[in-house]
Amino acid sequence: MKSRIDLFFKLFSFCLLLGLSHASHAQTKPDPNAAPNEFVQQVADQVLAELKADSSVRSGNTARVNQIVDEFILPNVNFEKTTRLAAGRYWRQATPEQQAALVKAFRGTLGRAYSGAFTRVDEGTNIKVLPLRGETNATDVVVKSQVTQGANTQPIGLDYRLEKTPQGWKIYDLNVENIWLIENYRNQFSQQISQSGIDGLIQALNQRAQQ
Repeated sequence: MKSRIDLFFKLFSFCLLLGLSHASHAQTKPDPNAAPNEFVQQVADQVLAELKADSSVRSGNTARVNQIVDEFILPNVNFEKTTRLAAGRYWRQATPEQQAALVKAFRGTLGRAYSGAFTRVDEGTNIKVLPLRGETNATDVVVKSQVTQGANTQPIGLDYRLEKTPQGWKIYDLNVENIWLIENYRNQFSQQISQSGIDGLIQALNQRAQQ
């Protein structure tokens, strides 16, 4: 379980936060009511601008990493939905306290992955957000992009899945090279819960976040 989760987190965190290169240094708050592809670009630009402006993040300052995650990423992500869908049928079996603890543990693991991925930012990192396809009034969409790290590197396919909420668009799933985050973690979570229960999964995620 550990090696596959760690690998996916590296891909996930690298592509979400580091492959976002059309950043301006203006810290304009993303507009969740913009077109979904524009919203994704705005979130990406804001995060990368903040990252490039703070060398302590790239050197692995965990406290600053968590601050950026809390301030610039989580407001634009429905992380509870991501966790709920990854847990699948086991989510309904969990108590409200276990649900809250699982969301927190999953977020902690993600934050740990960010701290390593931030160090890989450079001026050659680039993303191309592709034109949006599908119905204009859809409330659940996929925004496609291609990420490159330098002129001679092979692009990595990265898709964002978003839903339209009363507060506007929220990201809740990612696809890195045809691997959907929720689908991948549903299998991993199911295996861990079968072995040691929901509390065992929470403990495993918390331990990974501290490594």
